[in-house]
Amino acid sequence: MEKEAIARSVNQNTEILVGPVILMGAPGAGKGTQAKRISDHYGIPAISTGAILRDNIRRGTELGKIAAGVIEHGEFISDELACQILADRLAQPDCARGFILDGFPRTAAQAKWLDKHLVEYDFFRTKQGCRKQPVVIQLVVEYNFLLRRLTGRRTCPTCGRIYSVNTTQRPKVEGVCDVDGTTLVTRKDDEDDVIRERLKKYEVETLPLVDHYARQKRLTDINGAAELEFITSEACKAIENGDCV
Repeated sequence: MEKEAIARSVNQNTEILVGPVILMGAPGAGKGTQAKRISDHYGIPAISTGAILRDNIRRGTELGKIAAGVIEHGEFISDELACQILADRLAQPDCARGFILDGFPRTAAQAKWLDKHLVEYDFFRTKQGCRKQPVVIQLVVEYNFLLRRLTGRRTCPTCGRIYSVNTTQRPKVEGVCDVDGTTLVTRKDDEDDVIRERLKKYEVETLPLVDHYARQKRLTDINGAAELEFITSEACKAIENGDCV
């Protein structure tokens, strides 16, 4: 009986209309990890503009060529390009029940564009006729903790899995990916001088988003240094308590 109840719960999670979920937090706050966990829980895509750009860089596309120099210096791509990338991704059928945004919006201009885009294309209209509103979750982590986590971050160039040698998320074998055995690397944007610049830019450019979503009463703060299970549980509560208009 217990297994049947769990199975029903999983099926319900992958059928409900979730709507848009926005994960906020400084670089290294754990957005990517939580996006994956929430994605698995609800069966909706986790969309990272950074991952889209890195994939294009690996494949040598025109977008990748534009993004390569920007990312290597810890810069952010333009609002116009970021919005176009996201608009193309949200048009895909796997976003029909909802999606999780990791790394977007980064600026107030991007947030305003997203608000308008969701209304203009009438995303996530329920059977009752109301529209699911964005749930915005901010992972709050102290600066020195972020710095320590990021400087210890290692990435698998094959599968994209992220580890941290300074936290409990270490690989089983030092320097090697648990999944495919590939040698882990330090990304350009995880080098110390680039990290400090990224955190400064986050303070200046992205924190105004807190005010934007706080005014809309859509912001939920969660301690990003807590246990993974606790963070995911709190995030799911916020999502399931989200409202419609």
